[in-house]
Amino acid sequence: MLDSVERLVDLTGAAVSRDPQIADALASGDVARVAAIPGHFAAVARRERTVILARTLAVPLRYFVAKMYHGPFLVVAERIDRIFEWCCEQRIAWQFDPAYTRMVPAHYVVELDQVGCPDPAPRYRRFFNPVIGGGTTDLRQAGTGYIGAAADAVRQWIEQVPAGRPIVVAFSGGVDSTAVLLLARKAMIDLGRSPRDVRAVTLDLGNGADAQQAEQTVRALGIEDSWERIEVPDDRYDLEDAIGVIEDYHPLDVECAAAGLCLMRAVRERHPDATYLLDGDGGDENLKSYPLEDSDLTIASVLSNPLLYHEGWGIDAIKHSLAHSGGLSRGYVRTYAPAAACAFSAFSPFTARPVIARALEIPFDEVVGGSADRLAALKQEVVAHGIKTVAGIDMPAHPKRRFQDGTIGTPRARVSKAWCRRVFDGLWSQRMRAAEDVEWRSGNEVSV
Repeated sequence: MLDSVERLVDLTGAAVSRDPQIADALASGDVARVAAIPGHFAAVARRERTVILARTLAVPLRYFVAKMYHGPFLVVAERIDRIFEWCCEQRIAWQFDPAYTRMVPAHYVVELDQVGCPDPAPRYRRFFNPVIGGGTTDLRQAGTGYIGAAADAVRQWIEQVPAGRPIVVAFSGGVDSTAVLLLARKAMIDLGRSPRDVRAVTLDLGNGADAQQAEQTVRALGIEDSWERIEVPDDRYDLEDAIGVIEDYHPLDVECAAAGLCLMRAVRERHPDATYLLDGDGGDENLKSYPLEDSDLTIASVLSNPLLYHEGWGIDAIKHSLAHSGGLSRGYVRTYAPAAACAFSAFSPFTARPVIARALEIPFDEVVGGSADRLAALKQEVVAHGIKTVAGIDMPAHPKRRFQDGTIGTPRARVSKAWCRRVFDGLWSQRMRAAEDVEWRSGNEVSV
């Protein structure tokens, strides 16, 4: 072993923390210190031969073990393609496969020992431990706590936005985006800023139901002058492009990302000075507001696994892919990657840990009584109660509609996972064939 060689290759960008206090917390091994880190973060640290990684929902983090200089090199980045580029630069692309990369699961400290072959399995320690079901069954009180936490998260984020800079809200007129819009306007007023700097934008790919719903909502709220319909030709909705951007093949996330790219690119063209973006992603996961009929889930599986929508079946479960984590921990790339590609600093208050914790306090079993219909309607009631108490506004609360479905008048056929996976594999086959033209080298060759 060449112990003097630095074996951690950190390719992460600005979204990953360089705060030495966060690195110290990770390296200390004290999970309580990591849990106390406020806000969203992803970070990397080292303790002798152990590399430590951790992240929250909103910042992805990946790693890959490369064999070089008689030992393992841990390569860390936000994206799979950045790791591949590094392997090409080192002329070891022959070692790479996208399936060999690993996504750090949200809410865990991950420790990997660099001690040679075979590579030891990572160790996981949870740092987010919310109270489950210990709150009130009174939905007015539950809504006040939930939206109160979201209001705090929005205000804290807006405090970091320079005064006078525009803030865009991705707005469908649905429950989550309407709540975010109202909380952003309230935060601006509380901070002595103009709420007119907050602008709601709605994607319309052709007579979309969301555009009609959004217009009705802003009229009911009396804020039509703060809303803009973003009309985009339907042929810009490109699923293959979205697969490349998010580096994933989960069909619902691919569809969502394709619509998000249409919206963000259009906003970038029309408003080049707008770089701050708010959205309501995560609201469905928090209050379990997904239609069970289009999945293989039952109400029993949802209610008995409180973080199922956030983390999937968990780190110890047998999964379809080791290259991805589960739930929103995996799925948030549908928002993060398009926003990063379009140079937006994006944030959803519903992904903040204090907000998630407030949602998980709700005793869902008692509240819904085993009724899927009651569960489906719960979010509208909780959020509307919270907005009334926190913002003093009677908020229109429309039934749930997926973002991608509301953008166009004629519903599209659902894309299959098999098709998405073929596209994903095809993109990587092309990249890896191109890398074959580069002169390869042995991993045992010592760099000079």
